[in-house]
Amino acid sequence: MCPDTDTTCDKSAHVVTAFLRHRSDVLCLRRSDAVGTYRGRWGGVSGFAEGDPDEQVLIEIREETDLETDAVSLVRSGRPVAFEDPDLAREWVVHPYLFDCETREIELSEEHDAVEWVPPTAILEAVGDDREGLDGETVPELWTAYERVAPTVRSIAADDEHGAAFLSIRALEVLRDRAGLLVAERDSSGSDSEGEWDELAELAGRLLEARPSMAVLRNRVNRTIAGADGGESAETGAAAVLESALSNVDRALTVDEDAARNASERLEGSVATLSRSGTVLEALRTAEPSRVFVAESRPAREGIAVAERLAETTASTVTVHTDAAAAHVLASEDVDRVAVGADTVLPDGAVVNKTGTRALAVAADREGIPVSVVAATDKVSTREAVNLESGDRAAVYDGDAGIDVLNPTFDVTPADCVSEIVTERGALEPDAVGDVAAELRGLEEW
Repeated sequence: MCPDTDTTCDKSAHVVTAFLRHRSDVLCLRRSDAVGTYRGRWGGVSGFAEGDPDEQVLIEIREETDLETDAVSLVRSGRPVAFEDPDLAREWVVHPYLFDCETREIELSEEHDAVEWVPPTAILEAVGDDREGLDGETVPELWTAYERVAPTVRSIAADDEHGAAFLSIRALEVLRDRAGLLVAERDSSGSDSEGEWDELAELAGRLLEARPSMAVLRNRVNRTIAGADGGESAETGAAAVLESALSNVDRALTVDEDAARNASERLEGSVATLSRSGTVLEALRTAEPSRVFVAESRPAREGIAVAERLAETTASTVTVHTDAAAAHVLASEDVDRVAVGADTVLPDGAVVNKTGTRALAVAADREGIPVSVVAATDKVSTREAVNLESGDRAAVYDGDAGIDVLNPTFDVTPADCVSEIVTERGALEPDAVGDVAAELRGLEEW
């Protein structure tokens, strides 16, 4: 988050810093002796903003990691961080960015001599702590820059692009990051385990309220807090929550991958799907069925991005169609299986998912086509009640006539239209879901 030469410039220097995220870790680079400032310190991908920061940050990523633009995707940019370094008599204005990255394989330029993929909280941790930190100091205000682009309760509530599993990981990151900061602040303010616990429990409650229809977010937040409350760890307060959050992020990523792998073994021939489920997408990428039909999934049309991704990364023939044509496609094309994700699986085996799932499953049932719901068991709800979210009215109609508008974001597919629920434990019959729900209720007692 600082320039790489000793070139004289104006007192206020604008620079970009990009945090590349893979799974739930971020890339940290150690600055080499080839740069002019902050040698030996850890930072993100950085450089002078010589013009438009949005364009410059992509140039820096390519130059410092050898990753092309299509290997990273912008999550968000943040408000600039301005600070003065009295040792250099220089004011820096840092423009922070967060990108998701498909790989950890990078090639360092001469500007850096070491690389680490670490949880962002490692930026706060000194070497020698029980948790693994970075071996050395960071550049100034690196954590502040990260906080400007880190996931928040608000960003999770507003996200209408990603699936429930993705957002549940982001929710755990919110808990992890806040707990890590509270632990780091103990050196200056002392330890108040009870106060830390109250603050993090309140944060967990706000996360639960952010997306009430997403059982997986609720279950994973509950598991994290329950694991920190009276567990076997000697840690207390924020330290216990941090330890539990780090562990549960890893667990969540693993079970989602296992569910995708189990599903991929079933996806042969021709498959129909809709909306965007990261677990289904990974299953399709692994299986590479001969053909994939993808409903566009209005109003956000996230199905288009799924179709493009499959076309780029698999040998499958990919066909997109309107949502209204889904029943026609199943009746007229040779489709072997429907594979969809789930935001929530109800205790009776019914499935809450993106609007259009019910119509697709009912049509598949009419045609005798099996319907596989791909979801980790964390997506099973402990509640019978359904809280269905609605989208923006203007996405359907923004005219002036006195017209009422319905824009449901989710619908409910009856259990008798679902053939199986493919999880990290294997395939479950819909009537076996109740046993999983009973297990998950035990996590809510905190």
